[in-house]
Amino acid sequence: MRNWCLIVSYDGTDFYGWQRQPGRRTVQAVLEQAIAAITGESQVRLNVSGRTDAGVHALGQVANFFSRTRLDPPTLGRAINSQLPDDVVVRGVAEVPQSFDANKDARWKCYRYVIQQGPWPDPFWRRYAWYCRGPLNVAAMQQAAALLVGRRDCRALETAGSKRLSTIRVIRHAAVEQHGKHLWIEVEADGFLYNMMRAIAGSLVEVGRGRWSVADFAAMLRCGDRRQAGPNAPPHGLFLRYVVYDPPFCIPASCPAAHADADATGNNRLFAGVFPHL
Repeated sequence: MRNWCLIVSYDGTDFYGWQRQPGRRTVQAVLEQAIAAITGESQVRLNVSGRTDAGVHALGQVANFFSRTRLDPPTLGRAINSQLPDDVVVRGVAEVPQSFDANKDARWKCYRYVIQQGPWPDPFWRRYAWYCRGPLNVAAMQQAAALLVGRRDCRALETAGSKRLSTIRVIRHAAVEQHGKHLWIEVEADGFLYNMMRAIAGSLVEVGRGRWSVADFAAMLRCGDRRQAGPNAPPHGLFLRYVVYDPPFCIPASCPAAHADADATGNNRLFAGVFPHL
């Protein structure tokens, strides 16, 4: 059996999230069906870096699966894509060590939340950005986002229902950037709790609207009570940008899509600069 790693992009609008669900269209189900059609193996099971919810998009999702196929990586990638619908695509394929696990070996993940501003919503962004009417205090949002950095208990940002054993997470980057009529809220962490990124975005918008001060945001982080945090931002503005793996599990050079952008240590920052509009 060979262990295969896939770099996947998808528009989450018409999917009920990543995870396979009976009677529902999911990214996992669509990909597994496509792989099975190419390999002739009925028991294909994808292991993913992290599941995304209904409506959430991905630029650089990482998954792995085992197969006996003798196809080379480029041929396998083209073959899988020939079986996929237009809203999901395999951007890179590589054979990886048997021990590689896309979920357990993920070191860092980066999400970006996109907010659209302006006097009216742009219909061309309705699937990919949360329209917030009225001005937002970007400077205050930036100050609040900076408070996220560090090792902290993120319980206040977790929607009930998660089965995580610990709510402690390390956030090494959190920023709010203005790009024309759009705001980007970007967070890189060693893991995310259920709806954590959407809660961060919703809470930062409360600061931007003047409903909360930066001190209120800090108090929310300390309290550990989800009821004190802001509402979950809608899913359609959220993108999984990239996943980082430490050596020896950095995606190999045979998977060029994984090296579209890399940090100083050579770790994967998948598609970090490929889509400037996102």
